[in-house]
Amino acid sequence: MQGRELIGIGAAVMAALALTPAAVAQTAEAKAIVDQAKAAGIVGEQADGFLGFVTGAADPAVRQAVEEINAGRAQVYREAAARTGTTPAAAGASAFTQVVQARIKPGEFYKPAGGGWIRK
Repeated sequence: MQGRELIGIGAAVMAALALTPAAVAQTAEAKAIVDQAKAAGIVGEQADGFLGFVTGAADPAVRQAVEEINAGRAQVYREAAARTGTTPAAAGASAFTQVVQARIKPGEFYKPAGGGWIRK
């Protein structure tokens, strides 16, 4: 995939995330739980565009919040893929690139494709 295509897909995904919060299907409570878990180093962003567990230890509320947000992201990636003529996997990967560059805070974790968890 060319860099320009990846940027276009990423822009479509980020626009969908920004403009259609209902499509993301995340509650304010789930977002707050995940934000706390990210700050604590329990949850991080993965190369596929989904949240993952940095450590295996997460309480049920964190696991449920991650599942809720990931389900919403999956829907957004399907919609972005349909609009851009790509795959949901490519849309998720593109979203990851955008998130790592713009939204991950110092101290939070991300996991690039084929790599381990990295603290920003």
